[in-house]
Amino acid sequence: MTQRNSRRAALALAAAACLPFLAACSTGSAKADDAAEPTATTTAEADAFPVTVESALGDAVIESAPERVVTVGYADSDVALSLGVVPIASEAITWGGTEDYSTVWFDEALAEIDGAEAPQRLDTTDGIPVDEIIALEPDLVLGTNSGLTQKDFDKLTKAGIPVVAYPGDMWFTSWQESLELAGKALGRTEVAAGVIADTEQVLADTAAKYPQLAGTTIAYTYLSPTDTSQIGIYSAEENRPVLLAQLGAVTPDIVNEVSEPGVFYTTISAERAKDVEADVLLTDAESEDDIETIENDPLLSQIPAIASGHWYASTDHVASLPMSAPSALSLPFAMENYIPHVAAAVDGDGS
Repeated sequence: MTQRNSRRAALALAAAACLPFLAACSTGSAKADDAAEPTATTTAEADAFPVTVESALGDAVIESAPERVVTVGYADSDVALSLGVVPIASEAITWGGTEDYSTVWFDEALAEIDGAEAPQRLDTTDGIPVDEIIALEPDLVLGTNSGLTQKDFDKLTKAGIPVVAYPGDMWFTSWQESLELAGKALGRTEVAAGVIADTEQVLADTAAKYPQLAGTTIAYTYLSPTDTSQIGIYSAEENRPVLLAQLGAVTPDIVNEVSEPGVFYTTISAERAKDVEADVLLTDAESEDDIETIENDPLLSQIPAIASGHWYASTDHVASLPMSAPSALSLPFAMENYIPHVAAAVDGDGS
């Protein structure tokens, strides 16, 4: 039996432990003066505006080069910064982020810009804080891979704020598409093309470094030590499997079998553990104790990759985050800190 799942709900569960600390994020009383000062290290291309950027929720009509950019979605702040535009406010990163609800790669890139201020971080626990965003008086909202709803889009647009949302289904935008959309919206299409080329080279170099990934079937799953009756399987179209495919991996038949169009995550009964046939299985875990629980579970332990030792359960959420929210800034970090563990799992040296 399968069920449709909300990515926002899944992220909310992952971030549950962070809720006591969200008071440090903005709480709905924002004013334009509260936001970071706009900063850019690149300039818009000549004749880039006006421009219309289409999305699944509607069109964004942008009359001139945006300066006050707000981002929603875990990777959109990276997208803007990689194009040389520092957002004035961005979604708080509550899973795999820093104490300030940012990420190590964003902070490192920001530190290279003299005088740049860190963006205000927006609490999205209860959804996109539209009223708060409006109060910041942005001239563009980027949400190319986000949880923006039609209601959010319409309210922001009615307030006179152009919104660039996702081009297809929610949460299914590739990192390349995000850069292309943002590049068009910010008048930096040539910069975006260069960033894409540089990042694709990083992936190509990683694939060459770990040739054992080529042709290997890899299933990216969600296994819960508190509910071992189900196996969560990420769709073949979701960013994790797509990224692994870019490194040469192959999507297992079971993933294609249970995946539904536009649904990023599906569950099957743990009674079907032996059906999850893949050379390697990947998942995230909160602790070594959780990993031990999964390994000793009478059903989950029957998953072939777990039984054979070809699996990796990451307790390093910082390294795992780029797999679900990839960007030009985060992918080099994942290639150095996550993919070596995947290669080890291929070799039988995993969890």
